[in-house]
Amino acid sequence: MKKLFGTDGIRAEAGEFPLDEKTIEIIGGSLARQFCEKLGRQPQFITGRDTRESGAWIENAFCRGAVSADANCESAEVITTPGVAFLTKKFDFDAGIVISASHNPFQDNGIKIFLPTGKKIDEAIEREIEKDIFQSPNSKFQILNSEFEAENSKAYCYQESYLNYLADEFKTLSLKHFKIVMDCANGAASNLAPTLFQKFGADITAINCQPDARNINENCGSLHLEKLQKKVLDENANFGVAFDGDADRSLFVDEKGNLVDGDAVLWIMANHLNNQGKLNNQTVVATVMSNIGLEVALDKQNIKLLRTAVGDKYVLQKLIETNSAVGGEQSGHIIFPQQSLVGDGMFTALRLLEALSENGKSLSEMTDGYTQFPQILVNVKVREKLPFEDVVEIAENAKKIEVELGTQGRLLLRYSGTENLARVMIEGENQTKIEAQANYLAEIIKRNLG
Repeated sequence: MKKLFGTDGIRAEAGEFPLDEKTIEIIGGSLARQFCEKLGRQPQFITGRDTRESGAWIENAFCRGAVSADANCESAEVITTPGVAFLTKKFDFDAGIVISASHNPFQDNGIKIFLPTGKKIDEAIEREIEKDIFQSPNSKFQILNSEFEAENSKAYCYQESYLNYLADEFKTLSLKHFKIVMDCANGAASNLAPTLFQKFGADITAINCQPDARNINENCGSLHLEKLQKKVLDENANFGVAFDGDADRSLFVDEKGNLVDGDAVLWIMANHLNNQGKLNNQTVVATVMSNIGLEVALDKQNIKLLRTAVGDKYVLQKLIETNSAVGGEQSGHIIFPQQSLVGDGMFTALRLLEALSENGKSLSEMTDGYTQFPQILVNVKVREKLPFEDVVEIAENAKKIEVELGTQGRLLLRYSGTENLARVMIEGENQTKIEAQANYLAEIIKRNLG
């Protein structure tokens, strides 16, 4: 059976399988049926979506299926992913359903499902949904009302509740001396973020806050920072923040126009928490994609970096296992598990601003001590994806390069999850040297597997 759920739910082009109306109805019906059986009562669901044009009809298709299987559905309408996760717990819903494709272009969309704990549904539920999709597409769920729409009369109240929660978390924070430029990616944060940050007295210049259902993430937001960098300099601002389409991640620009990515945020927050005696076990959690420079810088502060596979799901698992205080991804998805098990771009921005305010330093000053090492990534077309360690020549030369790099560099070999590509990523102190090493190993992979 084909696996539809990835680390971040189901994602595809809207209107195409598995995001066609019939399949979405089955997804809603399957989830409702499973919760009915588990709870022994009518399950309560809340839905929310970003600004892309397919969001409303996907939300309604999901709710038609869920209601047909005896669930009750309410909608928070356009709201961030962490907003839905918050509401699920706050208002005792049994699951929160987000309709979003995050940083993808408007043609795509997705479905991700949260439990009240903030965790995503477990794989057993996902596999049962997939089983219903592939085995019973026509018989198990009879759609009762093709015109059904989720109850949304409380949507404004839900959105206000989420913003009030964030404001209360930082009730002593004043941003009166901060001039902030924010890029809302024409996405879910477009109305929410400017409203929230103005509550703290910040001088806000907001860009890309005019969603038209098709311009989400289009040359803006956390994937396209050039305009934000220019705007920060033009406005003489001291802080810039860019969200992605569903605002579960954020990247930053300092007062000099320099990018401050997720690794730099982890560096700042690790030191800030450590100085406060709140960095549990002297540990930070990141993924295999985080730059070796972060690991080297943290080590100098006697802070340990634990790495996981790519995906916030795996970061969260390791945070919980180790009772650590902060973790995240280079892409800007940061988790503070003592506050929430869900990454939240607006929460991260406020935590960062709080750290700046309490330390009396600029964003560029707070990144001192962290240097991003040069990186090279080479893709190699392969005919088959054999384990690298099973190919003697590849394994021996990879080991040789790792020895050459020592503690001041890193080699990561992995296959693409969607293409027949091997990826050779090397980080080190010397750009010329790591480029030569990467191309050398790529040729060996090509000779053996290409």
